[in-house]
Amino acid sequence: MNKLDSAIIEVSLREAGCQFVDNAKDADVVLINTCSVREHAEQRVWSHLGNLKHTKETRPELVVGIIGCMAQRLAGELLNHPAVDIVCGPAQIPQITELVTKAINEKQKNLAVTENIRRKTPEYQTDALEKFEASYGIEDKQIPGQARLPREYGGQAFVNVMRGCDNFCSYCVVPYVRGPEVSRPPAAIIEQIKKLADRGVKQITLLGQRVNSYKYIAGEKIYCLANLLQMASDIKGIEWIKFITNYPSEEFFDQILQVMADLPKVCNYLHIPAQSGSDKILRAMNRHYTASQYLELLEKARAVVLDIAVAGDFIVGFPGETEEDFQATVDLVKKAKYRNCFIFKYSSRPGTNADKKLQDSVPAEVKQKRNSELLAVQERISDELSRDFLGRGVKVLVEGLSKKAHLNLAHAGGEPQLVGRTAEDWIVVFNGPASLAGQFVKAKITKTSPLTLFGELT
Repeated sequence: MNKLDSAIIEVSLREAGCQFVDNAKDADVVLINTCSVREHAEQRVWSHLGNLKHTKETRPELVVGIIGCMAQRLAGELLNHPAVDIVCGPAQIPQITELVTKAINEKQKNLAVTENIRRKTPEYQTDALEKFEASYGIEDKQIPGQARLPREYGGQAFVNVMRGCDNFCSYCVVPYVRGPEVSRPPAAIIEQIKKLADRGVKQITLLGQRVNSYKYIAGEKIYCLANLLQMASDIKGIEWIKFITNYPSEEFFDQILQVMADLPKVCNYLHIPAQSGSDKILRAMNRHYTASQYLELLEKARAVVLDIAVAGDFIVGFPGETEEDFQATVDLVKKAKYRNCFIFKYSSRPGTNADKKLQDSVPAEVKQKRNSELLAVQERISDELSRDFLGRGVKVLVEGLSKKAHLNLAHAGGEPQLVGRTAEDWIVVFNGPASLAGQFVKAKITKTSPLTLFGELT
């Protein structure tokens, strides 16, 4: 979701006449897109602001904006920070150009940039807002729109199908910063996907905090995620469809699984966080299922969708978590056999029920120990699963150059290292021409690691 919001902001500002630079010290405007899910993410923002405060002592014309969930949660505190000029929550993203323009004009500095934006702003603002509203429909204005994505996205695009969350897990700040669940009209979603396909996008990922709870009522018709997947599969040019993130629930689950099994374009990848393997901790987290019910959902998914790859999320060190509770989580991870897991140490988020009612009782060193132990368990499982790919051919959508492209040139031809993903979301790296970004290729896997497959183009 943050990647999508950043893309919307980037494209909006580019169309308004802004140019992007590689380093904040060369910028006239610095925008920081924030996350409030974990305390560490917010600490990094405060650190950035401390540095920018010093920068503004010598460059008072610099405009600094905070965007996203932290902006929504701490608007007043951020506006009082000496480095901050703009605070923009997720719902205000369609107005970002106007906010930047206003801030620049108030500074009355950097006239070149100011005139460039001012010259285009009146027409652009009207046109941009109309684009956002047209993209989402009259009933859809509660959700920020989506501009076209930058070319760097390698043939992929994110599409919001809903915003917000109604679950109020006791540890989670999302309902407070992203608001209640609102599902977009299916027609607006499908129209947006068609436009993306026309621009060469081959894979779309449908986004929702609880994407499998998508529900839109039109007359007597109730649309669920399975309906969206079916409609998106009919769009020419779209070859792969993914969706994240799923909440463990029976609602619409059978329909979604059947669509995954029946439609080749819907990828066999299911991200479904468990968060804990202890029923006691799950109750304290306000997660509405037991560990056994969660495992039954995975068993059903594997029975219906052949070769499905499952990913999960876990929080260790939740208030009241004993060693017995933690071992129940280890046991669940071993039984679930995830392709990969995202594992986090619990950090209290102000305003949540866990912060208000539960004492953060697990020592930091215990959290770290459990985090490392669970990661090691998952690494062994991922390593075992990845070895099954040795010698096999896989279809890969190329994302672009890998982070180590400059260090991994091919022995022959000097081709850089590329990175892509399979339909099951396995990361694959191989050497090839950079022009393959955004294209499908076939690769033979010659080496594996727990999180990455290494291959050769075939």
